[in-house]
Amino acid sequence: MSDSLERLYLAVLAARDLDPATSRTARLFQRGPSKMAKKLAEEAIEVVIDAVNGDSEAVIRESADLLYNLTVLWASAGVRPEDVWREMARREDMLGIAEKLPKSPMKLPKVASPRVAARRPIAALEGRVARKRH
Repeated sequence: MSDSLERLYLAVLAARDLDPATSRTARLFQRGPSKMAKKLAEEAIEVVIDAVNGDSEAVIRESADLLYNLTVLWASAGVRPEDVWREMARREDMLGIAEKLPKSPMKLPKVASPRVAARRPIAALEGRVARKRH
């Protein structure tokens, strides 16, 4: 999958200087980061709505749109896919592949080399109940 996103990223970079009248990517770059962020948020909302409605085909289509808009925003911000992959590897070394970093600081075990240390097993996410924090 990372190969597909890297190819998409390179295509976005190649299209950013095309004619905005014919290129959606060039038009987004012309309109700036605020418009890019708005499009990304719109696509994320569409994915959520389709998932809640149980429409997996729509989730697939909207997810592709979401990834496209994310790569456009990355390119605008000077973020490369490998930067994101490096951060994902760092988090996996600390918490396991299916975990997100906590919002509040937590004490992590001291490990000589994160790549050598045993990784936490993949956490099962099914059956988890999301609770709203107040």
